[in-house]
Amino acid sequence: MAKSANTRIIATSVLVRVLDQGRSLTGVLPPAMAHLPAREQAFTQTLCYGVVRWLPRLDYLVQKLLHKPLRARDRDLYALLLLGLYQLTELGIPSYAALSETVNAAENLGKPWAKKMLNGTLRAYLRNETALQAQVATHEAAHTAHPQWLLDTIRHSWPDHWPQIITANNNHPPLSLRINRLQNNRENYLRELRRNDIKAWPIPHTESGVILEQPRQVTTLPGFLKGQISVQDGAGQRAVPLLALAPGQRVLDACAAPGGKTSHILELEPQLATLLALDLDATRLGRLENNLKRLQLKAEVIQGNALQPDAWWDGIPFDRILLDAPCSGSGVIRRHPDIKVLRRESDILPLAVLQKRLLSALWPLLAPGGMLLYCTCSILPIENERQIHEFLLSHPEGQERPLEVPWGLPQTVGRQLLTGTEELDGFYYACLEKR
Repeated sequence: MAKSANTRIIATSVLVRVLDQGRSLTGVLPPAMAHLPAREQAFTQTLCYGVVRWLPRLDYLVQKLLHKPLRARDRDLYALLLLGLYQLTELGIPSYAALSETVNAAENLGKPWAKKMLNGTLRAYLRNETALQAQVATHEAAHTAHPQWLLDTIRHSWPDHWPQIITANNNHPPLSLRINRLQNNRENYLRELRRNDIKAWPIPHTESGVILEQPRQVTTLPGFLKGQISVQDGAGQRAVPLLALAPGQRVLDACAAPGGKTSHILELEPQLATLLALDLDATRLGRLENNLKRLQLKAEVIQGNALQPDAWWDGIPFDRILLDAPCSGSGVIRRHPDIKVLRRESDILPLAVLQKRLLSALWPLLAPGGMLLYCTCSILPIENERQIHEFLLSHPEGQERPLEVPWGLPQTVGRQLLTGTEELDGFYYACLEKR
């Protein structure tokens, strides 16, 4: 099998699993391409992420071009069509190369009869490109590359900001790093990057954040294997400093895996009495433990359900609780474009109910005078300010600690970062004190 065909066959199989089986790209893509050389891995990833990022537009074009629907057993051919159109519309690959490699991939799928259909469909796009793109411009979901329900929800939530959010969702995210301050500092690390001809600059309103001009394989960056850096968006880096950590505190990271904020807590305050890192998912906890080991940090790691503290809590209250709550992920679509595919409108209310239950379950574990930091990577008010506003109404012993920071949009309670602001992910933050 030719290398170029190989990447497209792997991309096809990955896309079928994402689109039809509801699997995540981060779950299925790495093992599927693990045997490929680095350059082909990069191209395979570009294909998969690109198709999913632009799926509403690509699917619209497929439906316009096909004379009759494909059979259910030919979903691999549907994925191949998406791949072909993505190469023609977004990648700038010469049309003859995109056509020949996509069409030839049908042979490797064991469906040589489909080569004529694929060739004819993709050539029809090229012949009618101007007219088809004009139709795309009049179709909201296709034009914005967002499912209609998600577009409507974002527009309703942020009537003055939704174009910025949509644009940011469709852009490639930067690679952002957090320097492990126990091993290095930002100034030294930026000098090290310059010595390696890697352009980077500080992330505003962070102590240790760095953003790279061009993304690259993180394991090749100076100091990564020694634990000097972690990958973390600047929005995530702004969360942990809000905890106002101090030596001797007992801290709970309630939904901790894969450990970005757990390690940030330890880097900011290594003299805590206790840091309990809790998560329900054993596989993700394994990643957390690997990250702590690489960074040369230690925490008490427990697999457990935050909704059932009696099963794991020793009864001693915590001075600080971090609840980075499960959410829609609507603020990180640019990093995880499969959210456009996997998330449904019907998911949002159950997520809000889960967040409410988590707040209610963890609040009794907070010591009087202690603080709980609630945050999400969501931009939807039902998961954020409305969630916290309703919590405070039902818990009169709780009060907001206003965030005295020069960033984010002040809400009724807490602050909201919108996707794309300062090149950051979308994120919400609220600090709650127990009287």
